[in-house]
Amino acid sequence: MRMSPPALPRRVAAEFIGTGALVAVIVGSGIRADTLSQDIGVRLLANAAASAIGLGLLIALIGPLSGAHLNPVVTLSEWWSRRRTGGSREVLAYIAAQLAGAVTGALLAEAMFGRMPGAWATESRSALHLLLGEAVATAGLVLVVRGLSHIGRPGLAPVAVAGYIGAAIWFTSSGSFANPAATVGRAFTDSFTGIAPGSVPAFAAAQLLGMLLGMVLAGVLYGTRDAAAEPNPAEARRTG
Repeated sequence: MRMSPPALPRRVAAEFIGTGALVAVIVGSGIRADTLSQDIGVRLLANAAASAIGLGLLIALIGPLSGAHLNPVVTLSEWWSRRRTGGSREVLAYIAAQLAGAVTGALLAEAMFGRMPGAWATESRSALHLLLGEAVATAGLVLVVRGLSHIGRPGLAPVAVAGYIGAAIWFTSSGSFANPAATVGRAFTDSFTGIAPGSVPAFAAAQLLGMLLGMVLAGVLYGTRDAAAEPNPAEARRTG
C-alpha cells in the first residue's frame, strides 16, 4: 500500500532544512580544511569527502519527505518528466525553499567558525573552461538521478548521487557545484568553497544547460517513460 506524501508545507520545510544543511556541510568543511592544511589537494579531498557523505545522509533522511531534491535542477527535471501530474506551485515553492536554505546554510557555517556572516566571496570562477566543467558536472548529476528513476532504482540515490558528486568534485574543472541554489549560497562565503557574486549568473546558466543535456542523454539511453511511474502489476491486479 503506497503512503500519501506529506503536505506541501512539510515538504517545502524539508527542502529548506535539507538544502541549508547541505550548504553548511560544503562551506563548513571548506573552512575547516583551510585551517588544517595549505595543500590544495588535501583541502579538496577533505571537502569532497565531507560533501559526498553529507549529501548521501541528507538524501536518505529527507528523501521520504520531499524527494530530497535539494537542488533546483533536480526539481525542474523531475517536474518536466512528470509535468502532467505536477503543478508549478510546488516547483516554485521548492526552488524558493532551496535558495533560502542555501543562503542560510552558508551564513550558519560562517558563524559556526567565528567568521562574520555575510561577507561576499571574492573567488572569480568565470573562465570558459570552468563553465564547461560545470555544465558537464550538472549533466552527469541529472543523468544519474533520471537514470535511477528510469530503471526503477531510486532507492540507490543516497549512494549513487553522493558517489557521483564526490567524483565530479575531482574530475571537473569547476569543482562540481551542479546546483544553482548552492551556487547562490556559496556567494556568501569568502572561503575555499566561495564563488564571487559576479560569477553566479554564468555558473547558473551553465548548470541549466547541463540539466537540459542530462535530460536529453537520459532520454536517449532510457527512453521517455520512467519505470518508477509505471503501475505495479500486483497493485493493478488488486485494483483491476
